[in-house]
Amino acid sequence: MSNVVDMSNAVDIDSVKAIIAHVEKKCIARGKQLTPKRKLVLEALIHADKALSAYDLVDYCLQHFSQNVPAMSVYRILEFLENEHFAHKLKVSNKYIVCSHILCEHEHGVPQFLICSKCNKISEQMIDPKMITGLKSHAKQQGFTIVSPQLEINCVCDECANAVR
Repeated sequence: MSNVVDMSNAVDIDSVKAIIAHVEKKCIARGKQLTPKRKLVLEALIHADKALSAYDLVDYCLQHFSQNVPAMSVYRILEFLENEHFAHKLKVSNKYIVCSHILCEHEHGVPQFLICSKCNKISEQMIDPKMITGLKSHAKQQGFTIVSPQLEINCVCDECANAVR
């Protein structure tokens, strides 16, 4: 199994089970617990194949899993998933996606997201640590302190660009 999860296509049931099992093992190793509700929200993020807000996740869990999860619970669960590096919050849209490196054992680093403005397709990549150091240094010279180095770049994917032609 590849260490990077391709979120550009729907993930099959066996892959979802493998991802959930991997996350459960990571949680146990960290002394954390992947509760049934956390598992449900993570599964929804994996199944959805797109970025979802907390309220989108409430609706998704109800529609696809017949499970009612209160919005406040979803927010707490998303905070847990983000803190454990299983999901990312897209700051611009206030939506969440599953980490495409969820199966990797290495330190994840700072993510960069390429987001198609037409179809909302998202590609996650890791930023070279040297680039972040340079950005922080430049910001400091300008009188700023970088709080979150995560980058979200507005793009048009090849499929949407070719569809226009």
